[in-house]
Amino acid sequence: MAKLDHALYEIAHMSRAEIQERWAKLTGRPVPRLSVAMLRLALGYEIQARAKGGLSRATRLQLDDSGDARPRAIPLAPGLRLVREWQGKVHVVTVDGAGAIHWNGQRWKSLSEVARAITGTRWSGPAFFGLKQRRTAA
Repeated sequence: MAKLDHALYEIAHMSRAEIQERWAKLTGRPVPRLSVAMLRLALGYEIQARAKGGLSRATRLQLDDSGDARPRAIPLAPGLRLVREWQGKVHVVTVDGAGAIHWNGQRWKSLSEVARAITGTRWSGPAFFGLKQRRTAA
């Protein structure tokens, strides 16, 4: 532990050139284009990760998932009824027993088609009807 503490203490007092040199030796990767303060943090993390084993697999997966959390659509269950107000008019979409989408007395291939018909612009149907959920970190 004293060795790790000493290494971290050294980083706090290094010049930019010394930090860059240490980074290149330690990681074998190009030095990131960061401020000196951020380089210190990055180098400190690398040293600690090597000394203590880094992040657990579960934590790495969780971080990977949270970076660009894509919205997920909720599946359309038979009998589902969606209601959306748009420009003062209420629109009701239903899903029949076979999973077909009905709106305005017609059958539609997708919620996105319905959303386009309602708005006149390209919309994600699940987003328009509020069915998309952001994945959140656990």
